Amino acid sequence: MPPAECRRWRRQGTDRMKLTKRLVLALLLATATPVLADAATDAAFKDIYTREWTWRMDQFDYDEDSAAGRTTLPDVDVKTQQARLAYWQKVMTELDALDAKQLSPAAAVNYGVYRNQIATLIASQQYRDYEMPLNSDSSFWGDLASTGNAPFKTAKQYRNWTQQMNAVPRYFDQQTDNLKLGLARGFTPPKVTLQGRDSSVASVAQAKRAEDTVYYKPFVKMPASIAPAEQAQLRAEAVKAINEQVIPAHAKLLTFLKNDYIPNARVPLAAYSLPDGKAFYQSKIAEFTTLNLTPEAIHQIGLDEVAKIRAQMQQVKTQTGFKGDLPAFLHFLRTDPQFYVTDPQDLLNRAAWIAKQFDGKASTYFGHNPRGRFTIRPVPADIAPFYTAGRGGTGTYMLNTYDLPSRPTYALRALTLHESAPGHSWQMSLAQENKDMPDFRRKVYISAFGEGWALYAEKLGNEMGMYETPYDMFGMLSYQMWRAARLVVDTGIHSKGWTREQAQAFLRDNTALSNHEIETEVDRYIGWPGQALAYYLGEMSIEKSRAKAEAALGPKFNIRAFHDTVLAMGSVPLPVLEARVDEFIASGGVGPYPDEEK
Repeated sequence: MPPAECRRWRRQGTDRMKLTKRLVLALLLATATPVLADAATDAAFKDIYTREWTWRMDQFDYDEDSAAGRTTLPDVDVKTQQARLAYWQKVMTELDALDAKQLSPAAAVNYGVYRNQIATLIASQQYRDYEMPLNSDSSFWGDLASTGNAPFKTAKQYRNWTQQMNAVPRYFDQQTDNLKLGLARGFTPPKVTLQGRDSSVASVAQAKRAEDTVYYKPFVKMPASIAPAEQAQLRAEAVKAINEQVIPAHAKLLTFLKNDYIPNARVPLAAYSLPDGKAFYQSKIAEFTTLNLTPEAIHQIGLDEVAKIRAQMQQVKTQTGFKGDLPAFLHFLRTDPQFYVTDPQDLLNRAAWIAKQFDGKASTYFGHNPRGRFTIRPVPADIAPFYTAGRGGTGTYMLNTYDLPSRPTYALRALTLHESAPGHSWQMSLAQENKDMPDFRRKVYISAFGEGWALYAEKLGNEMGMYETPYDMFGMLSYQMWRAARLVVDTGIHSKGWTREQAQAFLRDNTALSNHEIETEVDRYIGWPGQALAYYLGEMSIEKSRAKAEAALGPKFNIRAFHDTVLAMGSVPLPVLEARVDEFIASGGVGPYPDEEK
């Protein structure tokens, strides 16, 4: 993935509200008579998105095969940001000049997804999101350091990595200038969510040797295909770059964060307190949910779903034989030693076993399987105290082994299904392997779709028989409750003036999350407005579409074909997903891989 400033694209609310209808229209056009299609219009559209994608990758100095394909770090200064805005606005003008009604069915779908994506990029620049390149969850320095986790295979990749390290001072200076601009207008994360977040900067800034930093990790064990003499030379070049460029740049950044930025960051928690706060938060809702919903409507949906799940939790509690009320049961789950391990490797081993159990069930629920595989590794120690319980991607499922008394085993099955397979690792691999889609669909992540699918995967675990005990089942329900409660908490914080303590209490009263996780997660919601809304609303969309397909198709409904249909889309706005399922129903339930779905 490109750097964080490329990944976390923002959407402008007003544009997205208009686009929701257009996206559905694009899908409807895809089912219209092909007489309307014009090859020249398809070609013009392909030229637009091909040029823009090539330019975008160049802008971010991004090589699709490896972070080590870059030879430098991207420019992020104001001049560059303004140029990006102008470029994407020009692209939008070109898109608007096309007659979408003349596009072929496949191109019409691509158009709807792509236009939405460009609107996202424009909105990000208009809100000057680059002035806040950090939150309680992630940061530009952390994103940079993490790119070194990918395995390097050639001497060229190692040299590219060293060249990037030589560019760190310039890159950090530009990011710091942007931070200063944001600070001047009150556009910062809340101060309370930044406490201690500079520790990963300090771990590099205060390192006694280059070899002690995360930037040296790729050089610890190098491929045998690189001759020993060249390995020594590459290591020497890396040590020089780290000592002379990386460590001083981190020391300079640390001083700024400790003395200027964190002490003067904003005190209010709500997104409403930011410049143009109401519109800003509405844009976040549109960005992360791809839906036209108000904070008030989402808050009420959350309250309704919390009540529904709470009733289900009561039923499962009874199955365990526990005699107390639900608060007492939650306390029991948070404190009883039987639900916790004492060895980090034990937690990793259990997650691996769960992942292999799914492998034995996959063919029943999915016709088309990804070729890619994932590994399981612990979250790095420098970020683990503030990191989520786990995070999955195409090649890695990172499991947090920090503070083991906060990592209950009854939630591990739901977590693993969410982050690895059939959740993130599965979905993202299938998207990237689908060569029938253009790159802007294969490689761009939309939270409502991706997180919605991963949460759906948790619930699917019950259908697959993955939850072996009532406690496992309660862990899944607690995770469902966690995401439903997010609808209440996120809107409560950012539009209703909820305090940090109020948000923590709501999660504590309704989920079995540990206190450490609750504190970490609430700070994440405070610092990342709207992102928490994607999960449950996305899951609701997928479940609604499945129920509609099951009712319409009856005995013709094939669960493998349905899942393959959803996952073959890559990552799309929810209205596009729902329109595609309508197509699936109209086809009689035929999926994209009929031979694999029998």
